[in-house]
Amino acid sequence: MAVQGAGGTQGGVGRFFLGLIMIIGGGYMLLNAIHVTNHFSMGYGLYNFGGFRLTSGMVMIPFMFGVGIIFYNSKNFLGWLLAGGSLVMLIFGVITSINFRMRSMSAFELIVILVLLVGGIGLFLSSLRSFDQN
Repeated sequence: MAVQGAGGTQGGVGRFFLGLIMIIGGGYMLLNAIHVTNHFSMGYGLYNFGGFRLTSGMVMIPFMFGVGIIFYNSKNFLGWLLAGGSLVMLIFGVITSINFRMRSMSAFELIVILVLLVGGIGLFLSSLRSFDQN
């Protein structure tokens, strides 16, 4: 019985782990180079409808009414709709206020990151296919 390699094929287990280590290293370096900021506040404009701008503070008004209706009668659909819809709009507003920026880096650093990441993916995938021992 032949020893099975990565993914049950005759590919190399060494290639599998080397590719996995390269992917993890390159992915870590890439994600470490990204700077995340946000500009969310209660006066932040979430949505625009024509010339009207809906701010995140305005989203809290239907939320308060919805919570009040839920406390008065927990079976009222309108209260759940107002509270749930406001929370969903607020979550989407927070997510859309996030900015991603790459920090400045030298060309060498970028090349090392890309070679580790893309080369690791190639090595990892090549370990999952069979190849002749000849």
